[in-house]
Amino acid sequence: MTLLEQSMVLPVREQSQVGEARRIAKRSASRLGLDAVMVERAAIVATEAGSNMIQHASGGDLILRGFGHPEAAGLELLALDRGRGIPDVHRAMQDGYSTSGTAGQGLGAMARLSSEFDIYSLPGRGTAVLARVGPPVAEAACDPGVVCVPMGSEPRSGDGWAVARPGDPALFLVIDGLGHGPAAAEAAQIGAQTFRAHAALPIAALAERIHAALRSSRGAALAIAELPPGDGVMRWVGIGNIAGAVIGGTEARRMVSMPGIAGQVARTIQAFEYRWSPRNLLVMHSDGLTTRWALEAYPGLALHHPSLVAGVLHRDFTRGRDDATVLVARRTRP
Repeated sequence: MTLLEQSMVLPVREQSQVGEARRIAKRSASRLGLDAVMVERAAIVATEAGSNMIQHASGGDLILRGFGHPEAAGLELLALDRGRGIPDVHRAMQDGYSTSGTAGQGLGAMARLSSEFDIYSLPGRGTAVLARVGPPVAEAACDPGVVCVPMGSEPRSGDGWAVARPGDPALFLVIDGLGHGPAAAEAAQIGAQTFRAHAALPIAALAERIHAALRSSRGAALAIAELPPGDGVMRWVGIGNIAGAVIGGTEARRMVSMPGIAGQVARTIQAFEYRWSPRNLLVMHSDGLTTRWALEAYPGLALHHPSLVAGVLHRDFTRGRDDATVLVARRTRP
């Protein structure tokens, strides 16, 4: 899997790890094809993010992921901590506010160096900061926020995700290869490739095609969501324990998936329909996350960038004993 598919989690608990995060961010930005100026911006953002977490939250995690597509990719940096939070985010964005000793000027510098920037902080619960360095993604592309990480020291995640038909309607896949390790990753890869190759099919037929393609693998759980461009009907098909929910205002509707294992036994493959508004938020995740999350506990979070929502859910609800993937998408931003 590439950095455009799998996230890289960098623990930042001490100052030496800030330097390591800088080097990895710089190397990752270069591998994604960013020019020298953008590479240096990514390095500075990683340094600021790491230093802030050390100084104000006793550390946290920096998650790196590529975004966009191979011909026009950028580097996404998510800084996640469980510190005391920021009581006044607007003031914290001002240069010089509680940032002495960092390489630049804190959150304000990160925002200026980023093509996209967002922050969410809840007093007593921690802070999440998103910085994207690279070409901005057009809103029509329905670019999702994704965190996809392997279990423990595994080099590859047995989970996978994909986007197809990014125009109208948009299709999203989350797939979890049975177990973890290389064989699970292979199943997820087969499923994602089949999904992209046959995305023109109705989603129930598409799930059937993936089910057939996975017969040579150990199998997987999967879910596909189809989002219309405006108000209308969202379609969903799930096999196994991929969870999904549509968030609209204070209402959360959980999706229905049928029991089974794609590639092995899936007696009923059925698409379900749900009311959809482009202002809604779609959340899909593997069983590496507990289902006991509720966005009502995070006032205003659903209005933020999908990557920031995905990061907070990953930070607070990862089980820690399996691969974990969470995908968040909306059609228009508030």
